[in-house]
Amino acid sequence: MPIKSYMNTACKGRIIDVEGRDGEMIEVSACMITFNNARTVEKALQSVSSWASEIIVVDSFSTDGTFEIAKKYATRCEQRPWPGFREQYNYCISQANNDWVVFLDADEEIPSELAGEILRRLERDNGAYDGYIAHRRNYYLGRWIMHGGWVPDSEIRLFRKSKGAFAGGLHANVQVDGRVGELTGYYHHYNYRDIAEQIETINRYSASAAADMFSEGKKFSFIDLLLRPPLRFLKEYVFKRGFLDGMPGLVIAISTMYYVFAKYAKLWELEQEKRKA
Repeated sequence: MPIKSYMNTACKGRIIDVEGRDGEMIEVSACMITFNNARTVEKALQSVSSWASEIIVVDSFSTDGTFEIAKKYATRCEQRPWPGFREQYNYCISQANNDWVVFLDADEEIPSELAGEILRRLERDNGAYDGYIAHRRNYYLGRWIMHGGWVPDSEIRLFRKSKGAFAGGLHANVQVDGRVGELTGYYHHYNYRDIAEQIETINRYSASAAADMFSEGKKFSFIDLLLRPPLRFLKEYVFKRGFLDGMPGLVIAISTMYYVFAKYAKLWELEQEKRKA
């Protein structure tokens, strides 16, 4: 598919910070990749539209109206074929004009408290760090998740693109060549509409994880298939106290156990297909 690009010149201009001060500040580019995120993308983009000096969105040919929503907020919005997480992430940040970039997923938002902290830290630290770790809080099945396998949830999200880039496969994250600080505020993550959407996502991600393991030469083991899923459940539900989050905590632990089982089962399937070829 050809790349489709859209430039929104109306989004460019003098930045006003989240506390209402009009002035010269360190400019930050907000970067996002999307695919069929119409349910959450507008909220995500609104959370950076008042303080990021530009918004870069790279969409993988969504079919649910995501691209049309993104065009209302993005300074630069384009559609590009899906090459994998790492490649799409890095392409997106390469389009930013500013050295400082903040990355958010289409089902996240940056609350005003965190936005204010970002701008204050960049000004106060005066280049002491090349990236910042941000913490994330997950909202699932009607409540904020405070225990279990989704806690803690943190990674580098604010960084100099001249010093950092995404690395890894399915769960690619930012690696920074330099000093890394830490933010105290939280991203908000609204990841799944319901359990059915979660299962669909697990099926996609487990297939990608199996493909990554297969390409790296990892061999299937019945011990992995038999022991790793229940051990993951015990770790998240019992030892990390997922039971304190009630029914959502139980669903998370069971679904994670299923994800672990599915990726090893799919690794076995890939090995069988190779033997038959």
